[in-house]
Amino acid sequence: LLFDIHLTRYFLNNQVINKILLPLTDVIFALAKKEDHVPFRNSKLTFLLQPYLGGDSKTLMFVNISLDPSSVGESLCSLKFTTRVNDCEIGIP
Repeated sequence: LLFDIHLTRYFLNNQVINKILLPLTDVIFALAKKEDHVPFRNSKLTFLLQPYLGGDSKTLMFVNISLDPSSVGESLCSLKFTTRVNDCEIGIP
């Protein structure tokens, strides 16, 4: 039973994190592609970050990864996400 509760919390936490990161990813890629519409209003986080993600602002992202073998999947996912974001050039050069 304890394992099931831990596993349930783990999946719920991942769902919440993914729900937060998906709109941020959409905004970053829309800015990188210089699309006419950038979906800042799709989440509270992206709405609050709007002044800091465009124009001549500089954005720095920190990502935590774990050396724990049970977290390899999450760490790889985080590293892939940061690689994709790092390849984007947003703002005005």
